[in-house]
Amino acid sequence: MKRTWIACWALAGMVAAGAAGAAAQDTDLQAQAREYREARAAVADLEKIVAPGAIQESYKTRIGGIDQWISVRGQDRENPMVLFVHGGPASPVTPTMWQFQRPIEEYFTVANYDQRGAGKTYGETDPEAVGGTIRIERYVDDAIEVAEHLRQRYGKHKLILMGHSWGTIIAMKAALKRPDLFHAYVGIGQVISTRENERISFDYAMAQAKAHDNREALRDLASIAPYPGNQPITRERIIVARKWPQYYGGLSAFRSSSGYFFDGPLLSPEYDGKQVRDIDRGSLLTLGRVLPEFVQVDFSGVKRFPIPVVMFLGRHDYTTPTAPAEAWLAQVQAPYKRAVWFERSAHMIPWEEPGKTLVSLLTYVKPLAR
Repeated sequence: MKRTWIACWALAGMVAAGAAGAAAQDTDLQAQAREYREARAAVADLEKIVAPGAIQESYKTRIGGIDQWISVRGQDRENPMVLFVHGGPASPVTPTMWQFQRPIEEYFTVANYDQRGAGKTYGETDPEAVGGTIRIERYVDDAIEVAEHLRQRYGKHKLILMGHSWGTIIAMKAALKRPDLFHAYVGIGQVISTRENERISFDYAMAQAKAHDNREALRDLASIAPYPGNQPITRERIIVARKWPQYYGGLSAFRSSSGYFFDGPLLSPEYDGKQVRDIDRGSLLTLGRVLPEFVQVDFSGVKRFPIPVVMFLGRHDYTTPTAPAEAWLAQVQAPYKRAVWFERSAHMIPWEEPGKTLVSLLTYVKPLAR
C-alpha cells in the first residue's frame, strides 16, 4: 500500500489505480486483516486500561447532525483532558494511537474523534449526504460540539486542545471562536499559510533533487514550476509537490517512506478491515471538496490569540514547514506562548519522538490546565 501524505492528506494508491486497483486493494486488505487478527488481539490486550478510576471508551454520538466516533482513554479520570483534532482531512489518529499514546494516558485523558468523512465515522452516513457538508467551518463547529460534549460527559470545566497538520486549521479556528472551552492550544505540524508552506516545501524538494542528481524528481518538479506561482494549486500539482519533499524526509525525518503510519491501522484493535479501507475512501471523499478552501488558509494576520499557545515544531518538517509557524509565534500576543523544537522529527512528531512529546506535554502544557 504505497501512499503519500498530500498537503496533510493521506491519499491512497487507489487514486491512480482506478476502480480495478481499488477492488484489488480491498481484497488485499481483507486478507491482511485476517492474517493480523491475533496481532490485533495482542495490541488490544496491551492497550487495555485496567486501573480503578480509569476511562476506556469508544462510542459514536451525534455531532453536527451525523454520528461521529469518539475514543476516550486515560488512567485517571481526574487528569486533564486533551481533545486531539486529527490531520488529513480524513486521516484519523485512532487507528495508530496505539503506536505512541499509551504513556500520555498516564497523565492525561485523551479524546480522539474521527471527523466527518473519516475512518469509522465515514461508514456511519451515506457519503453522498456528507459530501455537501465538507467545509472548513463545518469541521470547526463539529470540533466545538465535540468539546462541549466531552465537558458535559466527563465533568470537565475546560479541555486542552491539540491539533495535528490539517487538524491545526480546525483547532485554531475553534480556539479563536470559543476560547472559553479550552485551557490552551497545542499545534503540531501547524498550518499558518498554505501557499507559503507549498513554496518552502517545493524549494526544499528542488534543492534535494539537485544535490542528489535525481533526474526523475527534477523532471517532476519542473513540470509544475514555478510552484505555487500565480497558478491555482490543483490536486494534480499538489500531488507532485508533496511526493519529493516527503521522499527526502519531510514527512518522517531521515526516511523516504512512512509505512509504520500508513500500514499501522492493520494492527489497530479499534478498526476492522472495512474501517481500514474507509480511511482511503474518506480521503477520496474529502480531498477535492476541501481543497479550494484549504489553499486559501492564512493565519498570518492573526495578531492576538486568546489562550496560551504551544507549538511543537519538527526541525525537518517539509510537509507543513515550520518557518511560517515560527514567525507567527514570534509576533503573536497571547497569555502564554512557547515553541518546542523536535530535532529528530519532521511532520509526525508524536510518532517520531513519543518520549519528548510526553515530556513536553508535562513540562509546558499540563501546568496550563488549572
